[in-house]
Amino acid sequence: MLEAPSPPAEDEDLQEQAARLYRDLGTRPVINAAGAYTLLGGSVLSPGVREAMDAANYRFADMRDLLDAAGRRAAEMLGVEAAYVTSGAAGALVLAVAACLTLDHPEFVERLPDTAGIPNEVVVQRNVRQRYDRCLSIPGARIVEAGDEGGLTPGQLGEAIGPRTAAVFYLAPARAGAPPLEAVIEVCRGRRIPLIVDAAGLTYPVEEMSKYARLGADLVCYAGKYFDAPQSTGLLVGRKDLVEAAGRNGFVAFETEDNRAFGRPMKLDRQEVFGCVAALGEWLAMDHQARFAACGRRIGVILDALRSLPVQAYRISERETPAPTVRDGVRIHLDSAAGAARLVDALRDGEPCIWTRVDDRNPAAVNVSVAYLRPGDDRLIAGRLKELLVQAR
Repeated sequence: MLEAPSPPAEDEDLQEQAARLYRDLGTRPVINAAGAYTLLGGSVLSPGVREAMDAANYRFADMRDLLDAAGRRAAEMLGVEAAYVTSGAAGALVLAVAACLTLDHPEFVERLPDTAGIPNEVVVQRNVRQRYDRCLSIPGARIVEAGDEGGLTPGQLGEAIGPRTAAVFYLAPARAGAPPLEAVIEVCRGRRIPLIVDAAGLTYPVEEMSKYARLGADLVCYAGKYFDAPQSTGLLVGRKDLVEAAGRNGFVAFETEDNRAFGRPMKLDRQEVFGCVAALGEWLAMDHQARFAACGRRIGVILDALRSLPVQAYRISERETPAPTVRDGVRIHLDSAAGAARLVDALRDGEPCIWTRVDDRNPAAVNVSVAYLRPGDDRLIAGRLKELLVQAR
């Protein structure tokens, strides 16, 4: 097996501290070759983000004022009408639907998820249903499918909208058979129905973080982990009145308004809010080409180790694939889905513990993300991959 080079002394100290911390608690540290993954704890916070969070910890904040200020700053940076820091993209989706259910009716807020007697339907494209649709029903909405297994046309979308429609949901980027977003916006505007866009992972190119709102989507949801913010944070951006309505359903409203807003469990602390805003600023100003170059060097180490093996392995990049599960990394094609699953399991169950992912669209391929590797991790992964692939021959 290839040995990892000696890391810098500072990083070596952190590795030892991390190993001791995890060991003392009775759990295993993981080498993250799976990307920005909720199950692994999200992303890596930069020194600047950690510094902002540490500084925020020194004093307390009026959370209502802090969230308002953070939203204004995020909206200013993105060039959108309004923004609100949420508890992840899932929290953004839940509050977006709640906003469309309650609008400017404060008496509806404490009723959720009881939506009897108010428009409570959210229209979703039938052939792109997914598990995160659960976020749409949490506030009490009823999901109505539109289109068929072949996709959705603007005409079919219009037919699905009725007097009980509260919102239309659009999963970005467009999936199979989906109409262009512009066509969906036109239908929604014609019927005066809000459009909610789930763009959780669409943070690069950075223009993606404002594109949908600028095109005319009413509410757009992003996940903090995809712009290297704390994974417990997200952003809801869009129409000012609807973003404000989302806030009236949140945890701060529960504490400050004369209602029992159902968003009370989706709480954020002040450090997370500051961390999210700091990370957004860094992400928008970042030299992403330098980021890709650093990833390229790690990818080269892995590909070099696999070059002598009879497997198809090549670079994948978020520059070429919209909303990838993996950022820049390596894709390895195996003979079967079973072979891919065995490789992922063997990497995860071995020492060190390395998490990778089976490709979303090709179950016979394994994706190895390099975005969050620490110094020397690329060589450790290369060695383990080579060892396991040779054993499998």
